[in-house]
Amino acid sequence: MRRVLAAAALLGAALTLLPAQAADLMRGRTELPELVLGDENGNDYAVPVKDIELEGGKAYRLKITAKGQKEYKFVAPEFFRHIWINQIVINRLEVHMAGAPYHLEFDDQGTIAVDFVAIRPGEYRWAVQGLEERGMTGRLVVK
Repeated sequence: MRRVLAAAALLGAALTLLPAQAADLMRGRTELPELVLGDENGNDYAVPVKDIELEGGKAYRLKITAKGQKEYKFVAPEFFRHIWINQIVINRLEVHMAGAPYHLEFDDQGTIAVDFVAIRPGEYRWAVQGLEERGMTGRLVVK
């Protein structure tokens, strides 16, 4: 219960931050293991890292990279709703928002980076929509 209350207080504080204060919150963020979808060797369904553990209240950068030849729709709506997203970066272009995305879509190879603070503890499933039966699923576990 104490963790939930602490997470709620952190979320409330994060939602009231000014842009300069938000940048301070992201200083010292931890780079998570990269989630790679597909590989250069023709295995469009390869996912070397499926599960990632995080700690609530800490800042992170998660890079999701498409290396295969498929179109990938990375879905993690519950996870996205339970983190505070500072920005999403695509090709050095930043997206700042006041709400959670439903999915991140890769029409071509490339990387999308999500800078965020883990707020609510839990186990959140991610998947590549339509390719779950091919093993393109995993977990983001916030402790």
